[in-house]
Amino acid sequence: MTLPFQYAVLRAVPRVDRGEFINIGVILYCQGLEFLGAEVAVDDVRLRALAADVDLDAVRAAADAIVAACREPVGLARENDGLAYRFGILTAPRSTVVQPSPVHAGITRDPERTLADLMLRLVTAS
Repeated sequence: MTLPFQYAVLRAVPRVDRGEFINIGVILYCQGLEFLGAEVAVDDVRLRALAADVDLDAVRAAADAIVAACREPVGLARENDGLAYRFGILTAPRSTVVQPSPVHAGITRDPERTLADLMLRLVTAS
């Protein structure tokens, strides 16, 4: 059985004024399986190549906060603090050092595996 999911790529934007970014993670939501997860991999070398003065600790802290927010228990989907609501908050556009891409959709049988596949294809592959 395949189910729809939504995801956004997490981007490190060391200098918001320049708009340049490096993909550092993925956040994925599958309502049918009540799954919300995120993975991050911050590549220090690539980020420093983009902006030598980047605050790597700030990037890691912001990215890790998103991963932690996905792991926190929430209420039911029909409640205001359900997973759908949390995914919407985490993927809302913002002008910070870690920003989400637009939300994309797909179908999956296994959201954890799909998250790992997206990380490999969009973040860690060279």
